[in-house]
Amino acid sequence: MVKSYLKYELSKTFGLINSSFSNALWTPDDGLQNASLRQSGGGKAVVGADEEVLCWDVKKGELLSRWRDKDCPAEVTSIAQSDADPDVFAVGYGDGSIRIWDARIATVIVNFNGHRSAVTVLAFGSDGSRLASGSKDTDIIIWDLVAEVGLYKLRGHNNQITGLQFLQHTAEATGDDEEEGQGAQANFLTNGVDDQPGFLLTTSKDAKIKIWNLDSQHCVETHIAQSNGECWALAMSPDGSGCITAGNDGELKVWSIDMRGLMSSTSEMEDGEKQAYLKERGFLHRQGKDRTIGVIFHPQGKYIAAHGSQKAIELWRIRSESEVQKTLARKRRRRREKLLATQDGALKDGLINGGDDVAENLATADIADVIVPHVIVRTGGKVRSVDWGRGRSSKVINLLSANTNNELELYSISTKQLDKKKTSDEPPDYSRTFAVDLPGHRTDVRSVALSSDDRMLASSSNGSLKIWNVRTQNCIRTLDCGYALCSSFLPGDKIVVVGNRNGELELFDIASSTLIETVKAHDGPVWTLHVHPDGRSMATGSADKSAKFFNFEVVQEEIPGTQRTTPRFKLVHTRTLKVSDDILSLRFSPDSRLVAVSLLDNTVKVFFTDSLKLFLNLYGHKLPVLNMDISYDSKLIVTCSADKNVRIWGLDFGDCHKAFFAHQDSIMQVAFVPHNQDGNGHHFFSASKDRVIKYWDGDKFEQIQKLEGHHGEVWAMTVGRTGEFLVTASHDKSIRIWQQTDEQIFLEEEREKELEELYESTLTASLDNDDDPGGEKAEVGPAGKQTTETLMAGEKIVEALELGIADLEVMREWSQAKATQANLAPPDRHPIFLYTNISAEAHVLNVVQKIKAAALQDALLVLPFTQVPPLFTFLQIWAERQWSIPLTCRVLFFVLNIHHRQIVASKTMRPMLDGIRRHLRRALQRQKDEMGFNLAALRFVGARMREKGEKDYVDEAVWEAEEERALKGRKKRGFVDVA
Repeated sequence: MVKSYLKYELSKTFGLINSSFSNALWTPDDGLQNASLRQSGGGKAVVGADEEVLCWDVKKGELLSRWRDKDCPAEVTSIAQSDADPDVFAVGYGDGSIRIWDARIATVIVNFNGHRSAVTVLAFGSDGSRLASGSKDTDIIIWDLVAEVGLYKLRGHNNQITGLQFLQHTAEATGDDEEEGQGAQANFLTNGVDDQPGFLLTTSKDAKIKIWNLDSQHCVETHIAQSNGECWALAMSPDGSGCITAGNDGELKVWSIDMRGLMSSTSEMEDGEKQAYLKERGFLHRQGKDRTIGVIFHPQGKYIAAHGSQKAIELWRIRSESEVQKTLARKRRRRREKLLATQDGALKDGLINGGDDVAENLATADIADVIVPHVIVRTGGKVRSVDWGRGRSSKVINLLSANTNNELELYSISTKQLDKKKTSDEPPDYSRTFAVDLPGHRTDVRSVALSSDDRMLASSSNGSLKIWNVRTQNCIRTLDCGYALCSSFLPGDKIVVVGNRNGELELFDIASSTLIETVKAHDGPVWTLHVHPDGRSMATGSADKSAKFFNFEVVQEEIPGTQRTTPRFKLVHTRTLKVSDDILSLRFSPDSRLVAVSLLDNTVKVFFTDSLKLFLNLYGHKLPVLNMDISYDSKLIVTCSADKNVRIWGLDFGDCHKAFFAHQDSIMQVAFVPHNQDGNGHHFFSASKDRVIKYWDGDKFEQIQKLEGHHGEVWAMTVGRTGEFLVTASHDKSIRIWQQTDEQIFLEEEREKELEELYESTLTASLDNDDDPGGEKAEVGPAGKQTTETLMAGEKIVEALELGIADLEVMREWSQAKATQANLAPPDRHPIFLYTNISAEAHVLNVVQKIKAAALQDALLVLPFTQVPPLFTFLQIWAERQWSIPLTCRVLFFVLNIHHRQIVASKTMRPMLDGIRRHLRRALQRQKDEMGFNLAALRFVGARMREKGEKDYVDEAVWEAEEERALKGRKKRGFVDVA
């Protein structure tokens, strides 16, 4: 009988606030009714956290929602929010895929796949119907969110894309007046088409900045953005009149954009010298000399924030026109005074007049006079990205900082300027208003430990020890500690002991959140500690070449100044074991008979616990043994090493049962399942720096399962006392719980799955390798990428076409025969048509409709040319019956575009194309008439609404005054007595 195993799956992820892979966005609170809460400027932070997107309440530090697509294990690398619909977010992932999320329901709306590597930057168009994405593969793709397809791919940069901005046609940027704007709006409403051309501004690590015309799909202009290396960031001013690029050595370059010339360039023929639409205005220099990785304009356009990879954000203020004019006047006055002091007579007047003739304004002024430093905000960690928070108060601006140390901070910065009377050069003050820092560690978790009932988890890092509720994943306690290397719960689960790098043992009381005692146990780092199975003592191993044994005792201590005593828990040192080299790991056997110690000299020594006499020497590893564990029955010991191997030894004679190459990097920890309830007492887990956890059978020496999910090196692991779950902690700052399920797995099936995954990855990689080795790539290409999903969709279409054509032929023959034989029995059709009672053309249409719009074009590319005539047969039927006309047109136009030459050369397909054209024109004309009728009706309803909605306002006081004025001007009637 084939042995089956129970499968482990990722259950929960916690301890991660934000990851250093992705940027962060600030969004306002929607559901807050209280105005005072809104004014506090807390808002929400949308951040990437490994493969998830988390939405945090910045003020309360609570997690509001968690967006995760189970089909995508890649980490989030970029997030963008739509201006047209604030609830729509575009999220780019490390595998090159893009997902459009609806924040209200935390669901994926559209899924795009076009890049070959991680998406680095995303930008929405102003109307929210277009999305531009840039990637590490140097390509830029424009996506249509309405049709849910990729429009085209722009190639021109030679390195990772670092900035994308759509150039918008705004009144501020082009100087258009109000009537022209209203005319354009009216034109848009009547024609239904925006005639303005689209432009895209891009920057890359190749130090180039480019302007692309999205109508003609070509590069209009290219400049060198940074003279001293890569260009790392791009920021566009809100009015579109200028931009800033950032590079190495803290240098920022300011550019002005001629939007009017750019918009008119498409309608005018270029003659003579080519006009430059992007002009350099000057340089700004940050105080930090590291590379600038982020620049962002305030939405009101008055402030600029820039940051590098250090713990500081530098803010600049853009002066108003009056301030700049005062500065320029002051400079002219100083220049004049200088000239008067140095020159004489007639020359003075000429120089003075010459100085006055220099026409200086905002457009020609030195950029250092226009943009001036405001304040430097010192953050709690190295900054990964920043975003502006929008508050109601104009005296304060809010800035959200996402740091690489797993922390979010919101700063409030004063905007008021110093009074003229004040001579001090103090910068404006700022304060950290809110922070999200409690739900995670600032540094990597180096040790995890579970309580005896598996209800509490202790995680320790450099500087902090956190106690978590395993069921709810809430942080119960946060305690300050040293640089923790190992930790454990003591019997009773009320005290946690932590071993530090400076050789100390720290004892913490969880209930009172206090440090009970600090014991100076060793002269070197305490690499390992283990509690004795009897629960009365523990042992520690250190780099000072000694293992020390401590007893747990409760002593009565006198309270100073009184006669009373209080019980106090203490560690009492009893024995010391000296060895020849540093101790890296120490374990007691569950039967308390043996203690195993691994040394820096690649060996493991096993001693008797009672006499500390040497029992076994285990040789075999080529590099130091980093961790080990002993099985529940004290018969097996498993060791893992930096040589990437795992070895299983017998504890009876010290013989090596098996050595196998387990991981692609150093193996940090191994752990047996603590009991043998299900016959899994010799099963163990191994965690490595290759980001993978593996589940092994220690009797058969086979890998049972591979657990993938971490995006960094796995430092620590512990298995629950029940064996139903394990907890791992990684360099990606996340703590993950892997739960045992009821699903059974078989070793043969697992091996087959691994081979299939390997085959699929190599297949898609070979299909997607579209680089032309002979020459350069075209500037514009199709926005598509073959994946296993598109390949399977293409195979489904081919299968449906083959079944459909066969069924059409059968039904045609049957209908011809039935014309002569009225009582002829129905033909034998394929079971799929009999079961669903559906026609062939409807079945093929259903198959095509089930394919996602974004994957349809790549699926059609899989079809060989021999399948095109059958496809055209069904397209003709769909057009004739007017079924799904938009889909029919999409498929037809794409196939015509791909196979144009073969179709034109084929005589048999021309009549078919004529029939399709005739039916499509009839259907499209009917749809056009319907749309025209509906548009006319909407215009009529809109006109009636405006008529009823507009009322003349009459002010009674003004009306009465006008009436009196009119009466005064009129001559009064005279009465004459005629009697």
